[in-house]
Amino acid sequence: MTEDAQDDNALAGRARDGDRGAFAELVRRHQDRVFRFLLRLTGSRDDALDLAQDAFLRAWQALPGWRPEAKFGTWLFQIARNAALDLLRRRGTVEVATEPAALPERSRRGDDPFVRLDGAQRVRLLERVLAELSPEHREILLLREIEEMAYDEIAATLHLTEGTVKSRLARARTALLERFRQLAGENGHD
Repeated sequence: MTEDAQDDNALAGRARDGDRGAFAELVRRHQDRVFRFLLRLTGSRDDALDLAQDAFLRAWQALPGWRPEAKFGTWLFQIARNAALDLLRRRGTVEVATEPAALPERSRRGDDPFVRLDGAQRVRLLERVLAELSPEHREILLLREIEEMAYDEIAATLHLTEGTVKSRLARARTALLERFRQLAGENGHD
């Protein structure tokens, strides 16, 4: 377990014992990641804000049942994911965010305006492709590639085995690349 995860678990233990300040620190540490994940999953800033608040409220209420051997961050993502999937099921929608802020800034390269323009076009194309993937493929790619979760964390979040995570991730990457190539070819990108 990483040092951050150990710190989170120590804070979660204190929060479970009633320390509201410890829980506030956990919220501060995780609110941006949870919000971004929910934004990408739901496609709505308002829904993502509501769901993030709901996830933290549910986490606070469920803390008595949290076990220290579980990483707090993984446990929290399970709660957030379940809340988002409940909302998406009720609506019968599988939309994902397609605004430029949805992906990290890693895609921006250099100060050359042509390089930045090309990078921005590729990000928009990638966001479009993500939006077209099945929810199963989209969520596993978001957890691994955007949230940078380890396979064991993804497995715990999605209630899957690590082997299933790896095979589902491989299928999701293949689907993403195939669709990306199709759209890039249509738009004149290589």
